[in-house]
This record gives sequence, C-alpha cells and structure tokens, in this order.
Amino acid sequence: MKRRWRDGRGELVVHGGDGGSSVRVPLEIAASYRARTKGLLGRDSIEGAILLSPANSVHTFRMRMPIDVAYLDRHLRVIAVRTMRPGRLGMPRLRARHVVEAEAGVMSGWGVREGAGVEVVVSGG
Repeated sequence: MKRRWRDGRGELVVHGGDGGSSVRVPLEIAASYRARTKGLLGRDSIEGAILLSPANSVHTFRMRMPIDVAYLDRHLRVIAVRTMRPGRLGMPRLRARHVVEAEAGVMSGWGVREGAGVEVVVSGG
C-alpha cells in the first residue's frame, strides 16, 4: 500500500515493543517538495517530530541543532535511527520510504529504535 500524506499536522504513534504502551508525539507532516526541502532548517527547536515523505536521506546543512533521524520502510517500521550534527549529509537508505526528524536524544525515550513500528495519525481539518 502506497502511503500519501498532505502537508499538515498529526501524531506519531510509537508502538511499544514487548506489549508496552504506545507513545503519542505531536507530528508535522512535510509531504510536498517545498515542505520537505525546508524541513527543520532555520529552527532552534521542534515540538515533537516532523515526517518527511517520501524521503530516504536527509542532510543537516544550515541546521542550528543536532537531530535524531529515523528511517522508515513502506510498512512504517524503523530501519535505522541516527543522531546527526549540523553540517552533515546522511547516506540514502535503500529500503527507506519516509524519514522522521526530531531533536537529538528524544527518540530513544519514545521507543523509536530499529525494528519498532510506528503509525501516522493525521489531524482532521
């Protein structure tokens, strides 16, 4: 199933492994070329996370803060999580279809790790 979102807001639901509870995180959705290109550039912080879709790599040129980057496959399963400092170019991930970015250090607390499943819930409106 091919997922197509529109620019907007929603929630990232991180499903707890081992029967744990899920974590819900505020999410910005960047699906248009313009929104994906802008991403987190020029920001000092982000509340929650931003989803770039479609995407399989990111860069942190002109970013003001280090970020956590989660690469998701077509089933919204986490392929890899990396922390990137400003001024870096991430290598493309062959199976990645979507990328989630957040402030460095927060993803582990949400349970975002390799093999974890996530869900994108789009806000109405």
